[in-house]
Amino acid sequence: MIRLSLPVTSVEIAKLKVGDQVLLNGAMITGRDAAHHYMVENFIKHEPPESERPMYETLKKVLAGNVIYHCGPVIAQENGKYRFVAAGPTTSIREEPYEHLVIEKFNVKGVIGKGGMGAKTLEACQKFKAVYFHAIGGAATYIAQSVKEVLGVYKLDLGVPEAMWLIRVEDFPVVVTMDSHGGSLHAEVEAKSKQKFEELLKTI
Repeated sequence: MIRLSLPVTSVEIAKLKVGDQVLLNGAMITGRDAAHHYMVENFIKHEPPESERPMYETLKKVLAGNVIYHCGPVIAQENGKYRFVAAGPTTSIREEPYEHLVIEKFNVKGVIGKGGMGAKTLEACQKFKAVYFHAIGGAATYIAQSVKEVLGVYKLDLGVPEAMWLIRVEDFPVVVTMDSHGGSLHAEVEAKSKQKFEELLKTI
């Protein structure tokens, strides 16, 4: 088991290989469909408008060398503080049109989700030294136990699941399934499944 403290360096990321089990510690941020669309439309396709520049500068600091988690959490609010009740991963492939752009623009070093991602993200992982971490699907309440504190929230106007939650985690469990060397467990499984399917077709 490998323990990583966030943020991480390119050197640390380069040491990770497909199959490595990792425990993440430190601050990271959630973000899924609406958040990715917001970042691409406001900060990547165009120069940040003046009204969004403070948010741009904040996200640059938060995301640099850090991890973005594809998660739509269930949140409770107690005594004026937010608490994660459930924090399971959402399907990552929905972010495939955006993720490579976000990785490059914000120097993101890791993406967490489930189901893997495609060729554009894998290429960005190689080019900019990043990895894809697979989190445990169907274990939202268990994963939430790793979230020790909500440090802040951005774009809450997008709704609770789509907002960008800055959280502090301890021993957050993930597995590397796409690395910075071009390895992709998801591509391997897809290729083997296709081969097996074609073999089965020949027997019909």
